[in-house]
Amino acid sequence: MATCLSSVQVGNKSIPFIFEESHQLPIVHLDLVFQNSGSIFDGDLPGLVHLVSKLLNEGSGKSGIDKFVQKLDSNAIKLFAINGYESFSISITTLKEKLPQGIELLKELLEYPNLDKKVLEKVKNRTLSSILKFSDDFDYQASKNLQKLIFNLPPIFGESETIRKIELAHIEKYIRNYLIVENVVPVIGGDVGEDEAKEILQSLIAVLPNGKSRELPKLEFAPKKDRIIEYRDTKQSYIYFASPFNLQYSDEDIYKAKVMFFILGSSGFGSRLMEEVRVKHGLAYSVSGNRHISKTRSYFSGHLQTSIENQDRAIELVENVIGEFIKKGATAEELKSAKDFILGSEPLRNETLPQRLGQAFNNYYYGHSINHHKETLEKIAKLKLSDLNRFIKSHKEILELRYSIITQKGK
Repeated sequence: MATCLSSVQVGNKSIPFIFEESHQLPIVHLDLVFQNSGSIFDGDLPGLVHLVSKLLNEGSGKSGIDKFVQKLDSNAIKLFAINGYESFSISITTLKEKLPQGIELLKELLEYPNLDKKVLEKVKNRTLSSILKFSDDFDYQASKNLQKLIFNLPPIFGESETIRKIELAHIEKYIRNYLIVENVVPVIGGDVGEDEAKEILQSLIAVLPNGKSRELPKLEFAPKKDRIIEYRDTKQSYIYFASPFNLQYSDEDIYKAKVMFFILGSSGFGSRLMEEVRVKHGLAYSVSGNRHISKTRSYFSGHLQTSIENQDRAIELVENVIGEFIKKGATAEELKSAKDFILGSEPLRNETLPQRLGQAFNNYYYGHSINHHKETLEKIAKLKLSDLNRFIKSHKEILELRYSIITQKGK
């Protein structure tokens, strides 16, 4: 059965959900995805939503962590919470025969989150340890500094000083205000019929609080063309770069952006950036670039590592490559290679049930039809070089690069 969009009635509300029935394996996969609830809503406490996800992975307040995990393990059930910038999800994967136990455990977690001070301190200490560990990860630090520069965004893990300020009251308030009926879009599939899926979802959604869904804020790209340099004891330069990309997720030309950035920087050794910066000039160990388009932001970013003495030459070459690409566009050979790869690899991106369900959810999330990805492939197959190059040349804003650099002082 193909993946489809359905709905379930809970009280006086009709809740949309993504569904696919598949009997290839006796497994059921379920995601409770909460829109408008990710780390972008941390407020004055960066890291808050990350801590909520970690706390929900510490069992329920009813059973405690040890008994809860024992129940999961003895039934071979995987249950975990995870947060992103725009959404929050709680996922469960179970054998069909253990589905009732899995649903009861998920329901228990939703009704009785483990709001215990000792549990919170444990997840706070783990997060503080992770932040400390990442302090010497120069890729992470350069990426973090770039997000701070272009969108004034803190890291999704938060900062040490804000993590220490988070209390149980903050966790409880977030759960009450964001993990609500109005935000949830379930995704369920596997060895389960649609009627059974509806019964499961009704029982789960019934325990969620009601509330008011918040709108996602639109992040504005930093208006000033600037760079941030951090000096560390390093033997190479870590260069992260970004520029605005004026295209919305709902734009009908978004499929052209997929091809454009595949050619420019996301296709590995076949990309313009890799061929010019690494292969021809030997100025980087690796280099890539891609577009990022979501409901909250749209931009182009990339990164490279190079020797400290080649730092300025590498940056200049990146700018020249992107400038030449915008000026002249792609070649017929590049377009053919891009089409061959994108169209040929599509079956690999939809092999598994979670992949298909995830693709369908993304289509729904961005306001498209459930089969939007197939429509996109049809458009890519028909894309003409002249139309692609007209699109590339119209996006001169990606030349307005900002940089986050970690390097060694005095070199």
